[in-house]
Amino acid sequence: MVHTTGDWQAGFPGDLEVYATYQLSSPYTLSVRTNATALNKATPVNFLQHLYLNLGGQGSGHVLGHTLQLSASRYIPLDDELLPSSGRVDPVAGTNYDFRTPTPIGARIRKVSGGKGLIGYDTSYVIDGVGMRKVAAVRHSASGRGLELWANQPAMQLYTGNGLNNTIKGKAGKMYERYGGFCLETQGYPDAVNHPEFPSQTLRPGHVYKHDMDYKFSF
Repeated sequence: MVHTTGDWQAGFPGDLEVYATYQLSSPYTLSVRTNATALNKATPVNFLQHLYLNLGGQGSGHVLGHTLQLSASRYIPLDDELLPSSGRVDPVAGTNYDFRTPTPIGARIRKVSGGKGLIGYDTSYVIDGVGMRKVAAVRHSASGRGLELWANQPAMQLYTGNGLNNTIKGKAGKMYERYGGFCLETQGYPDAVNHPEFPSQTLRPGHVYKHDMDYKFSF
């Protein structure tokens, strides 16, 4: 899939050429490759994949019993508007955001504010390491299904479907309740254009942005 955005389209400067490729690179691995080239002006680029997941399958209810492990020893505190207004990067140790060991998604979710008055995770994590590495591992014990997410980005947003309210219809016409799915959105640091202390997400003319993700499913 190829898409070109024009100068100041959606408020962003310059022309940007974007390629997105979806491929079954093995029977149970979905690979997503997103490349972007700034053609004539520097512009912020920070794409993510807003894919909802529920390893229990459609109509199976919430995901609070899924076990989650993240390769993240730090997180970026967000304000009620889900912006990193403080510019801090804090350790997860001793907080409700610590998923360094396998933990049910719902174990501490009632103690977490997802912003905008909602309860649940809408949390930005800094992923340990660099390059293509394992970001997350998820397991659904009832079905025996598992998922590993590998990616090359420095950060990831964990979202637990806090805003779902039985108005979104999914596969087979099933409605999705609150916490009916979760998202693992690898990306650059959020709002980096307004935070010089964060790694830059500004793409210069002639340079290429590359975002690689592998969703590795098991049964």
